[in-house]
Amino acid sequence: MNERWMRRLMVSLGGVLAVGVAMAGLGAKAPAADRPGQASQAKILILTGNEYPGNKWRETAPLLSKFLAQDARLKTAVQDNPDFLASPELHEYDALVLNYMNWESPDPGESARANLKRFVENGKGLVLVHFACGAFQGWAEFQNIAGRIWNPKLRGHDPHGKFTVEIVAEDHPITRGLKSFETVDELYTCLDGQKDIQVLAKATSKVDGKDYPMAFVNHYGRGRVFHCVLGHDVQALSTPAVQELYRRGVAWAAGLAPVPQSGRAP
Repeated sequence: MNERWMRRLMVSLGGVLAVGVAMAGLGAKAPAADRPGQASQAKILILTGNEYPGNKWRETAPLLSKFLAQDARLKTAVQDNPDFLASPELHEYDALVLNYMNWESPDPGESARANLKRFVENGKGLVLVHFACGAFQGWAEFQNIAGRIWNPKLRGHDPHGKFTVEIVAEDHPITRGLKSFETVDELYTCLDGQKDIQVLAKATSKVDGKDYPMAFVNHYGRGRVFHCVLGHDVQALSTPAVQELYRRGVAWAAGLAPVPQSGRAP
C-alpha cells in the first residue's frame, strides 16, 4: 500500500472514531434537571430542623413529605439535621426541599454552603418553602440561588388571613391548567433581589394594594429552583391547591414532568 492510500485510510478511520465518540456522548446520563420528563421517579430530601419559632417545622415537614408522596414518582425523606447539607450524600438526591431557616443561629457553615451551591449548579433541583427565603442571611450567593430572599428591612407580610393567589403564568409547565385559589396564610411582602425570575403566582396586599410574588422559578447553573412563600402552618399547607402547586414545583425542580403521564386532577 503506497503512502497516499495509507493517509486516506487513516483519515477514514479517524472519522469513524470521531462519530463513535460522539454517539457514545449522546448516551451519557445527564443530570435530572437537564432531562425533564425522562426519569420515572426522583429522590426528594426535605431538609428541616431549625426555623423561626412561629413556623412549626415538626408539624409542617411531615405534612410536606406526606402530600408530596401523593405523586408516586416522588420518593421523599426528611432530614432534621441541617449539618447534612455538608454531606456528600446530599448528591444522591434529585431535589432538595428547604423547610428551614436558621433563626438567630449560625447556618451549617462554609462547607455546607459550598455543597449546596455545587448541588444546584451541577443540575439538581432546589425548592424553598415559606420562610426558607430568610435562611443563610449574610451569604450573598444565596440570593442568586434562591432568586429572591427575605429583606428584614421590608414589611414582613400582611396580617395572617384569607387572600387570593392568582396564577399568572398559565403556560408554564408547573401552573398549566391550575386555577387561581383562596388560601389562609401570610401574604409575604418582604422579598428582595434583582435576579431575573419568572413569577408563576402572585397576590395583592390588602395593606398597600401592591402585587407580590407567591411562587416563581429561577435557574442557577444547570439546576432548577422553585420558590414558594406559601405555607406558614399546617392549615396553609392543607389547602389542596397549595399542595398541588408544591407537588408540581418539586417534580419540575427534580427534572420530572410536573404532572404524571396518567394525569391527576389539580
